[in-house]
Amino acid sequence: MVENQNSEVSKVGRLITILGPTATGKTSRAVQLANEINAEIISADSRQVYREMDLGTGKDLEEYGSIPFHLIDICEAGDKYNLHKFLQDFQSSLSEIKSRGKNVVLCGGTGLYLETALSGVLLPEVPANIPLREKLEKLSLQELTEILKKYKTLHNTTDVDSVKRAVRAIEIEEYYRTHPDEAVSADKKKATPLESIIIGIYIPREERRKRITERLHKRLEQGMVKEVEGLLKKGIAPEDLIYYGLEYKYLTLYAIGKMPYAQMVKELEIAIHQFAKRQMTWFRGMERRGFKINWLPYDLSKEEFLLQVKRLFEGD
Repeated sequence: MVENQNSEVSKVGRLITILGPTATGKTSRAVQLANEINAEIISADSRQVYREMDLGTGKDLEEYGSIPFHLIDICEAGDKYNLHKFLQDFQSSLSEIKSRGKNVVLCGGTGLYLETALSGVLLPEVPANIPLREKLEKLSLQELTEILKKYKTLHNTTDVDSVKRAVRAIEIEEYYRTHPDEAVSADKKKATPLESIIIGIYIPREERRKRITERLHKRLEQGMVKEVEGLLKKGIAPEDLIYYGLEYKYLTLYAIGKMPYAQMVKELEIAIHQFAKRQMTWFRGMERRGFKINWLPYDLSKEEFLLQVKRLFEGD
């Protein structure tokens, strides 16, 4: 594929999406493709954004090799990441990667994130909140910084390098908190969908169930319980971990003595199977809503997978 520099696959600035239910090998496929077309990967996973939540979210960071990845490990465990933040981070990463003359592979299994991003939804213009501004402007920069920390984790000093910036940052976060549905739905009506070839990784139901079970037991052996216990020891409240659902819900219940180990494993396995089913339901819904998903078998060889993708590019 790489030899033909004039082919469609060699165009820069393209967005290619790889999606599918859990345990289908999306990450490895994204890395194979990114290596082939000079791309960076943007993750669309609602839980891989959290640091130190590795085994439970299936980050498999070793698979990326030298491929740059985005929107993984950008929040502290215990934070509450959401769709609005994802859209903002996605647009920022997309622009940044394209500015370097590279292609982009969007990869993940969080249907809401994927569909909303591909719909071209942009964050709304946040109106001024005069009463809130008047109240906040009386506070010191340090006091404003502490307030902003309650809304989000501060990864840099951009939002708090002046009182004016800090006030505006709090104003925006408060608007998002009080208008989550209105903000997204309002923009969706006038959004222009992004141009993207969408590749779905298809796996038969029974094989999917087998892989989920095998992966769960492997991660338990690798220390998934210790991962959760470590987070609890660091002071993260049990309810904050339970909030993340699936592995973190059940492992936390076990860690705090609310559920015996055997029951935890059994109920967690069932929950992951149900989650994978809901993922497929969402992706089928995306197809009904107008998104063309090109489904490729999960067990293709690397060479056959890349050949099939090349054909999609050439037919695009």
